[in-house]
Amino acid sequence: MNAEIIDRLIEQDPTLESSRAALEAMKEGTFCIHRSWGFGKISGYDSERAMILVDFESEDRTNHPMDPVFCLGKLEVLDPSHILARHRENPDEIEKMAKKEPVDLIIEILTICEDGCASTREIERTLGFLLGPVRGKKWWTATKKLLIKDPRVAVPNKKTEPYVLRDEPVKPEQEVLQDFFDEKRSKEKIALAEKLFDLATEKEDLQADLPRVLEELTNAIMEARNLSQADRLYGIWVRNNLARDVEEDVEKLEPTSASILSDCEDDLPGLADLMPTKFHSRFLDLVTRVYPDDWKKIVVRLLQDTSLKFSGECAHFLIDRDESALLKKSLHNWLDEQTLKAPVLLWILKFRELAKFKDLLGGLIGPRLLTAVFSAIDYESLQNVTTRRIPLAEILSDDKELLPEILDKGTEENAKDLAQALLLNPGFEDLSKRSLLARFIKRYPEIQSMVDGEDDWSSSENSSAVTDDTLIVSQSSYDLKIADLEELTKEKIPANSLAIEAARELGDLRENAEYQSAKDEQKLLLARQSELQGDIMRAKPTDFNDAPSDSVGIGSVVSLIDQANGESQKYIVLGAWDSDPDNDVLSYLTPLGQKLLTKKIGEIVETEVEGNVQSWKIEGLSRWVDGK
Repeated sequence: MNAEIIDRLIEQDPTLESSRAALEAMKEGTFCIHRSWGFGKISGYDSERAMILVDFESEDRTNHPMDPVFCLGKLEVLDPSHILARHRENPDEIEKMAKKEPVDLIIEILTICEDGCASTREIERTLGFLLGPVRGKKWWTATKKLLIKDPRVAVPNKKTEPYVLRDEPVKPEQEVLQDFFDEKRSKEKIALAEKLFDLATEKEDLQADLPRVLEELTNAIMEARNLSQADRLYGIWVRNNLARDVEEDVEKLEPTSASILSDCEDDLPGLADLMPTKFHSRFLDLVTRVYPDDWKKIVVRLLQDTSLKFSGECAHFLIDRDESALLKKSLHNWLDEQTLKAPVLLWILKFRELAKFKDLLGGLIGPRLLTAVFSAIDYESLQNVTTRRIPLAEILSDDKELLPEILDKGTEENAKDLAQALLLNPGFEDLSKRSLLARFIKRYPEIQSMVDGEDDWSSSENSSAVTDDTLIVSQSSYDLKIADLEELTKEKIPANSLAIEAARELGDLRENAEYQSAKDEQKLLLARQSELQGDIMRAKPTDFNDAPSDSVGIGSVVSLIDQANGESQKYIVLGAWDSDPDNDVLSYLTPLGQKLLTKKIGEIVETEVEGNVQSWKIEGLSRWVDGK
């Protein structure tokens, strides 16, 4: 806007004088950010309506008119030197910085922030405009690790604290060192000591302070009453890492890691499960040193009695020490005894295709393993007082190849027993149970009658089975519905939730168009999710092999003759979700489909279109599956 327009606005409302600079900044070609509509560029001024015109990127709004006075406080006009403005004018420059000098890009962002401070959310918002939300998130995760070691930026210890651009560069280890000496809480002191070890690339920088660090850390490990034995072992290993350059044998420093292990001998699995993942291998090495004669037996016990991550580490540990035979024998013994526990079962299922374990685990995959899985899921559901999903049930549902692989190694009788066990298992959500049963039926169609309690749901005698609340559907249409629901549940709804949270931060929800739009979309997504869940719960997948041959059923091909003019027409009657009028495929739920069901050759079917009644005679009848 030019000076004349601004003067006119101020003349109409003198209080706008204090906002003159902000109005002057609204020039054509200037980039801006609206808190609801995102990034844009001022494209002109509509003098007739006294509106600035803005092209918004995310909303696909071109020449969108906005009242300049209304925009005050809502539209952030960017200086040409702003990182986002520079990116739109010269994207190659910023892309090069993002790839080659990621920390410099963050420093550029902090430079434009008030007092050189920015919260994580503010940085992520800017990166979203620069790199896109998905790429920006991955890039930021990697860059945060580099920022920790850069002396120009103060990295917060808590998520609620800001990133700060320092006036003078300070080595991060010196800052952490001071925090360590100031900290009185033992657990936090250990965490700072580990951070100090990770940051101090040149240990010479710590030589003067290292004796005091080791003394305070040892005192924290020995004297604090609020530390668990796992905390103490963790602290000992952090201390030993720091002491290696000044002590000949750190394993002799009191307290020793071996002393903690001896004190916890009655509950080594409990101690192991509390150790950070990065120390799992070190824990097992310690077991071999403390128990040189019994370490194999102890590692096997840890494999059986610890959580998934530690169980997996035990398996790697045994194989790397040429104890594959011991591992294989133990797993097969546990399977024979049906004593395999959930973490081991989960590890077997997750890593059965990994080259390192494929030969070892291949012989375990079969009906007996599935029996053990169902038992473990059943047990966990009884212990589970929350609504969280059971990992074993989740992997069984999500891994589409797993159940067919297991069923291929058994018999129909095995499959029927397992299907019955699945029906009675309380550890599965109803939707997951239906999806798994469909996989049983796909491999052994005979199981359908066991599930239904009926032998021939498509016959004329049982035609009532398709007129109740059940939906007879093809397997392909059922799979598509399941895929739609999974995409909705795992991708679209979570993405919408993130959009709502991002919009909520923009403030004033009553005038926040982005928030209202996201909430409206949420209603639609949740309604669609509920509809899909309801449909799938009612669905009964089939391959149409049981379609009758002497009357019209679901899965029939029907040839009709118009009694008035001799015109012929052929229809295929399939499942509830299979309608394809262009290819003459009818859902059995359509009016014509309902009229045709149970009819035989020679019978008449009447249809009515716009008041005109047509009589059709059934001239031919065949089964769709026979002609595929």
